[in-house]
Amino acid sequence: MNTLYLREIRRRQGPEQKGYPFSLPAVQHLNKLTLSSPVTFFIGENGAGKSTLLEAVAVGCGFNPEGGSKNFSFSSADTHSSLHEWLTLVKGPVRPKDGFFLRAESFYNVASEVDRLSDMPVFSGRNYLDYFGGVSLHEQSHGESFMALMIHRFWGKGVYILDEPEAALSPTRQLAMLARIAQLVREDSQFIIATHSPILMAYPGAQIFSLEEKGIFEMNWEETEHYKITRRFLENPGPMLRELMREE
Repeated sequence: MNTLYLREIRRRQGPEQKGYPFSLPAVQHLNKLTLSSPVTFFIGENGAGKSTLLEAVAVGCGFNPEGGSKNFSFSSADTHSSLHEWLTLVKGPVRPKDGFFLRAESFYNVASEVDRLSDMPVFSGRNYLDYFGGVSLHEQSHGESFMALMIHRFWGKGVYILDEPEAALSPTRQLAMLARIAQLVREDSQFIIATHSPILMAYPGAQIFSLEEKGIFEMNWEETEHYKITRRFLENPGPMLRELMREE
């Protein structure tokens, strides 16, 4: 890509920014994140705030807080934070032609909305479900439906914001996802992904931001705890398992 659709994520300061979500480490330490790669990962321990930050970026980009494209307006529960109101998103000169926000915990609701819209005519004359592979996402496994989404609905020249997509995918499917991301990047797409998966983080040239108690740090794949712990375990699982399972 010659340019990025989203270049910076900035937090605006204001009075009395207390409580959730401003108590989260990711938000406390957020000042400005400069995006330099078409693939960006937010990583960190559970509770660090990566999903909250990702959600705020998605809402700031105009997506439904529960997921979907910008045309999705359904709401099953008003649970998203107000963080998007305190973010400034610096965008590039070129506007994306496509986009999607995927979050694992509300994917069922997205699939239900796709089914609802499939009963309505679309201006192209095609059934809306055709844009998702022609089969209801509810009639596929979680992993199959997610891959169908990436293959049939992610059209390129877009911004795709994904929250822990590995929750639906086997290691083999995660590798397939890497291949599809690479294809979409070649078609001028940008990805921002919150993940725990060291497989996904291995994407060549990806930018990795680790959200930690003491700040937000940019690091290489081999520097992440996810890579170090996974490698240590796979190379010699016995000692780690014995330590974890020993009786006090």
